[in-house]
Amino acid sequence: MLQQLSIQNYATVDKLEIEFKAGMSVITGETGAGKSIMLGALGLTLGDRADKGIVRSGARKTDICAEFDIANIKAAQQWLDDNDLETDPDSTSCLLRRIVNSDGRSKGYINGSPVTMASLKALGEMLLDIHSQHEHQSLLHRGTHQRLLDDFCVAPKVLAQMQDIWKQWQKNAQQINQLSNRSQEDSAQTQLLSYQLNELNELNIASDEVPKLEAEFKSLNHADETVASVQTALTLCGDDEEQNAKTAMHQALTALRDLPEKNDRVNNIIGLLENASIQLDEAVSDLRAFADEFEANPERLDQVNTRLGVLHAIARKHKVKPDGLTEVIADLRQQLDLIENSDAELEKLEAAGAQLRQDYIKVAKDVSKQRKKGSGKLATQVNEQLKQLGMPHASLEVQLLESDKDKLALGGLETIEFLVSTNPGQPAKPLIKIASGGELSRISLAIQVITAQTSHVPSLVFDEVDVGIGGGVAKVVGQLLRQLAERTQILCVTHQAPVAGQGHNHFFVSKFTKAGSTLTQIAELSDSEKVREVARMLGGEELSDESLAHAEKMVATS
Repeated sequence: MLQQLSIQNYATVDKLEIEFKAGMSVITGETGAGKSIMLGALGLTLGDRADKGIVRSGARKTDICAEFDIANIKAAQQWLDDNDLETDPDSTSCLLRRIVNSDGRSKGYINGSPVTMASLKALGEMLLDIHSQHEHQSLLHRGTHQRLLDDFCVAPKVLAQMQDIWKQWQKNAQQINQLSNRSQEDSAQTQLLSYQLNELNELNIASDEVPKLEAEFKSLNHADETVASVQTALTLCGDDEEQNAKTAMHQALTALRDLPEKNDRVNNIIGLLENASIQLDEAVSDLRAFADEFEANPERLDQVNTRLGVLHAIARKHKVKPDGLTEVIADLRQQLDLIENSDAELEKLEAAGAQLRQDYIKVAKDVSKQRKKGSGKLATQVNEQLKQLGMPHASLEVQLLESDKDKLALGGLETIEFLVSTNPGQPAKPLIKIASGGELSRISLAIQVITAQTSHVPSLVFDEVDVGIGGGVAKVVGQLLRQLAERTQILCVTHQAPVAGQGHNHFFVSKFTKAGSTLTQIAELSDSEKVREVARMLGGEELSDESLAHAEKMVATS
């Protein structure tokens, strides 16, 4: 449930912190005091669109935080875990934050980590649901009817599965269309790729050819210097008859061996010199072999230089380094294979599309079955609710219209439409043709109350849904909302005293002026303050004994 809401520099709010409790909380205040500000701020933490106009005049940014207790919301816990947004495994709190800068830029956070607005929305839908005073207008559209029926009776996992399969099916269809329309382009592309590949294949480039050629070129290009250096090394090591390293090494060993007394250290040195002498002999042998084998080869040097020139030229053509040509060949071959295998790929996609269609229809039939079963139940419960709301003769019908089999949609195999009859003997007709504004408000409220009872969302907000309702009907509305509050947290913005009197908790919204600026504040009322506020709602600012007594009765019986 919602535990706390912190608001800074939002609209006419300077700084505000509100702590919420379980049960039914009502928010009241004079018209224009800013009752809906709290809900607007709350909506922003749930990913609603924002603009710079919400930032309080003179402030740099709006900062809003909403804290929820998710101890009993397994779906939210799993979502946080899946998205690596759970900061403390032992904590049951979840913090949603929204910052809106004065230039209109906006940032969202979940448990301190930056997230997208889509992520805020996805998590927010699991935590809180807002029923707006304008929702009865959306009731005129079939899309709303389908959503309400699905929320009432269709298993969320099954509905999500159907929609996911449909999206995969549509993506598959797009791929088929793209592949089918590519044939003419592919023909020209095939010619180009074939030419490029044949050109490279004729060069017969080995995978490690370029580094080997470059090494050989360097060696051949410095042949004279190499021969001279090897000969010098041979002379110094062993070929000089008078003085060379071998002779010096032998003389040193003889001098040490002839010592009359030799300790361990001297013996160790003798051993090192003996090893060095052996290694020197091996080096001289290798030098002689290298000198015998190595020779300058101008012809081979020209061949290597020419080959490297060809490879560098073709590499520049393909905008790669010479040692990357083998990768170019592999890439060209892959592209050509994809085009040449497009027919096989098209067949594969078509087969997958047919399977996805079958899968969609199978799951959609399950959804249809749940809708048919739930539609009668929803109509019955709404009609009972309408009687309590002062419409005893009103009757709601939930009509399922089968869709064209060739035009299967995301929403399933049928469209949903609510039909209403408000008088006995009158045929049921679409809401837009039959209901007045007041009737529409009551019908909307009845549907919202019923669907809220099956909601998996732990916190429900009703924003002036009782507009146009008064008297005994308003009392019934309050009682209905209070009943709902036994199983879920209810927040209700209302102008109706009978509704306000039913609240477990009561918040009062007011405006005041400070330093020439109009500011909004919200305060939780005590029991006595509740009575005075309900009395104000009944009789205006001038409180009479009668209005106080009536209010006390309302609150006392709540």
